[in-house]
Amino acid sequence: MSEMTPLSNTEKPARRQRPQVMRLTDAAASRVKDLMSRADSEIVGLRVGIKNGGCAGQSYTVEYAHDLKASDEVIEDKGVKILIDPKAVLFLLGTEMDYKADKMQAQFVFNNPNQISACGCGESVELVPANIDG
Repeated sequence: MSEMTPLSNTEKPARRQRPQVMRLTDAAASRVKDLMSRADSEIVGLRVGIKNGGCAGQSYTVEYAHDLKASDEVIEDKGVKILIDPKAVLFLLGTEMDYKADKMQAQFVFNNPNQISACGCGESVELVPANIDG
């Protein structure tokens, strides 16, 4: 049986690496860059969050971020900055943000492992907080 060596006063326990909340596909990053270049005022990135409402209970929000809030989770991926509302972090852990365009519509699409259902019209979703212990 091996002995455990106590930590000295100067040693800190190893920290578990924080998972990246969200990543972007190339299509999403390209669309964010395009939106930022067309904005009529200076923006620092896009703010992504979750709001309550809709027939499934929640929906994703995407809006221009004109300032950086101290509580924002900042994601930098593929040359763009995404700011995550702190209340949405646990619901977005592991999410891939994509951008899809076809003849009928163009929109950001969230491939979220925490999504357990969606309404028929596709406007709202049901999310559960990510399990960060496992």
